[in-house]
Amino acid sequence: MNLIWLIQQSNIEKKMEEAPDSAYEIGVVIGSYLPFVVLAGIAYAIYHYNKKKRGSE
Repeated sequence: MNLIWLIQQSNIEKKMEEAPDSAYEIGVVIGSYLPFVVLAGIAYAIYHYNKKKRGSE
C-alpha cells in the first residue's frame, strides 16, 4: 500500500510542476482524491445497509 501511495504522490507532484495554471492544479488534486472519497462513500453505504438489515432480523 505504501508503494502505491509513493507512486501516486510522485505523479501528482510532477503534474503540479508542469501545470499551466492554478485551475489545472485544482483539477489534479480533485481528480486524485475523488476516487478514494467515492470508494469510502460506497463502503460506508454497504456497511450502513448491512447494519440496518442485521438489526431488523
